[in-house]
Amino acid sequence: MAELAFVDKVAARAGVPPEQARPLTEAVLRTLTERISGGEAAALSPHLADELSPLLIKATEAPEVFGYDEFLRRVADRSGLDRAVAERGVRAVLQTMHRVVGFREFEDAMTQLPADLRALAQPLPHGP
Repeated sequence: MAELAFVDKVAARAGVPPEQARPLTEAVLRTLTERISGGEAAALSPHLADELSPLLIKATEAPEVFGYDEFLRRVADRSGLDRAVAERGVRAVLQTMHRVVGFREFEDAMTQLPADLRALAQPLPHGP
């Protein structure tokens, strides 16, 4: 998938303009890379556009351990956007990745996240 298509999908899912979706996408990928193992990040990397895949390369194998609030704080700080937009961005990036990465690779990476972060990768249930 081309980078533009990925970022456009993130923009649509997060309800933000494309010029905000790009830094949001980069912030989520960088933070995800810190939170999962080097092996899992490397398994996800080839599925993204050439411009985005380097964001999933890390120097160490060990993941950092931090929770939902810290994940959102890092994304908000890196993207320069507020927490509510950061949360929508995390949801949008994870859901977009779920579509472009093979099911098994995506699920393997998600198992390294706390349940509340994993839940963001699931589509929102539709109301009655």
